[in-house]
Formats: sequence, C-alpha cells, structure tokens
Amino acid sequence: MFADAVGYERFMGRWSRLIAPLFVEFAGIRDGDRVLDIGSGTGALAETIAALKPSCRIVGIDPSSRYISFAESGKKNPNMTFEVGDARNLSFPDAQFEVTTSLLVLNFIPDTDKAMAELRRVTRPGGTIAAAVWDYGEGMQMLRFFWDAAIALDPSAEKLDEKHMPLCRAGELSRLFRNAGLADVYEQPLEVTLRFSSFEDYWDPFREAQGPAGAYVAGLSEKKRLALRDRLRALLLKNSKSAGGFSLLARVWAARGTVPK
Repeated sequence: MFADAVGYERFMGRWSRLIAPLFVEFAGIRDGDRVLDIGSGTGALAETIAALKPSCRIVGIDPSSRYISFAESGKKNPNMTFEVGDARNLSFPDAQFEVTTSLLVLNFIPDTDKAMAELRRVTRPGGTIAAAVWDYGEGMQMLRFFWDAAIALDPSAEKLDEKHMPLCRAGELSRLFRNAGLADVYEQPLEVTLRFSSFEDYWDPFREAQGPAGAYVAGLSEKKRLALRDRLRALLLKNSKSAGGFSLLARVWAARGTVPK
C-alpha cells in the first residue's frame, strides 16, 4: 500500500504538507531542537520543520526505502537526514532528541505500545512527543465520501473502511500517550480545507494504489471501478458551483505529551 513515492505524493502527500505547519506549531518545536520524525514518508513534515525552524536538526525514518530515497533527493536543508528505520526498534541512543514527532503514521504501526516505548526512550526527559492521525470516521471527508460510496456499491467493503483503524477517534491518541507514561498530555483537532480543482483531481490519485483506499480501487474490476467513479462524481459535484471544483474538510486528532524528568 505504501511503495510508490510519486503516487503517494499525488494521493496524500500534498495534504500532509497542508496540515504539517499546524502540527509543527501544535508540537511546540523550537528553532534549534533536535527532532526525530517517525514515519517521515516523502518528507512532508521534515521539510516543513526545516522551513519554519531552519536551525533544527531533523532525522526522518521510514520503513520504505523508496520513500527515503524520494525524501533525500528533494531535501533543501543540510540539517535534514533520512534513513530506513522501524519505530519499534530505533537505532538511536537514549535521550537523543528534544522532540519526537509522528504525522499520519502511528495508526499504521503494529504494536504501538512498543513504538511509544521507543519514542519515549530516545526523547530526552522534559522533551516532547507529538503525533497526529486523520479523523477517518468523520473529519477526513476525502476518504469519508470514498468509503461511503464504496460500501453503498459493495457492502463487503465496510470491513476495509479506514474508520475502523485504531487511534483515529477523539481521545484515543491521548489515551495511548498516558498509557506510555507521558505527562501533561493534551489533545485537540487540527483542520484544513482540501481544494480540488476538478473531480479528476480528486479521483485520479486513488488509482495510484497507495493506502487502503488506493489498494481497494486497484483490486476492483474495470466495471466496478467505473461504477464507483461515477457514484463519487455525482456525490461530489452535486452542489458544486465552480466549474467542477470543490472543497472538503480534513481533520486530524493531534496529541502531545512530555517525557517525565
């Protein structure tokens, strides 16, 4: 589901870059901090941190070598480095970073308790761990429209709906942080508006086979794929008044906590 860096950029990466500045502010990153970016993907968050806080030293890790290569090829700040890594088994010494972040990734990591223990280990006492995940159930309308339409045509798709993923509902991230022993845990929603210039701008990235929704589309027959496309077009353009363009809400649940001293 996550192998094509260019496809991911067209599908979700552009929206990661939209939410990233809000998340950087929420995380309280200060210029000069050492920052670890867990699940750095194509580099959206790391690049945003480097642009807003240019003296930060940022290390991004991701299990996908293709994503790491993509991020490395596009980096503009020498304080950024990217490497293949597993959040559940980090290679860094204890207390290495002032801030450890994870944007739109924690819900895809098996054994998040183990991952949180590692994030806490590499973050210095008094430092911050911050994470955010899409509100798949209600607040990420791009995917909510998709799965509602898919299920209407194929009820068996309900079990694949990303609303069933962990950590995507209010209170779940903060509960994970408290269970990991973090102090001063705080959670809030962050929202942006996704602007699509046309229906094709919305639909075509689903055909890149990235993420659960893209994988679902890739597995459909041509007839079923066209039926889903047509249903989505009718739903999304029903109330559009701007030559096919439309906007959708995108919400994440963001949480931060402090590593006890």
